[in-house]
Amino acid sequence: MKLFSKSLALTAAFILGTAGPALAADPEPIDFGKPEALVILTESGAKTFNVEIADTNEEQNRGMMYRETVPPMTGMLFEFDRPKVATIWMKNTAVSLDILFVRTNGKILKIEHSATPYTLRNSSSEAPVAAVLELGAGQALELGIKPGDRIAHAFFGTENLVNAN
Repeated sequence: MKLFSKSLALTAAFILGTAGPALAADPEPIDFGKPEALVILTESGAKTFNVEIADTNEEQNRGMMYRETVPPMTGMLFEFDRPKVATIWMKNTAVSLDILFVRTNGKILKIEHSATPYTLRNSSSEAPVAAVLELGAGQALELGIKPGDRIAHAFFGTENLVNAN
């Protein structure tokens, strides 16, 4: 009988746990500091965003977790100490995101469009990148942002590209 009730309890926990993800409370909010301007140079012109900077392990591990919205023209730039093959997941992330993988020269290598909230499936750059930029889902397509477009920002040493175009 003990085995049956234990099995029933585990089955109930599994079913309840899969009923739908609930956004857990942010265990300890992180101050990412004042947002910075970041410009993406597209075929149709410059698109300016205000982005938070995630440049510590703690900030990068947290990312956009526990957020319920990502306002238009905002995002988060994950700046790495050195180029690496980057993988991003959506654990505890209630909003769908566009994930842009960016080379050291500021060129967008790859875009993962509308990453699924709460998934533990990794999105990978598949090649070394210097940074990852996360935007609200659909913004890359809506604004015509594509692989090969350049990002103008101090991290890439490309902030002067805006005036050159």
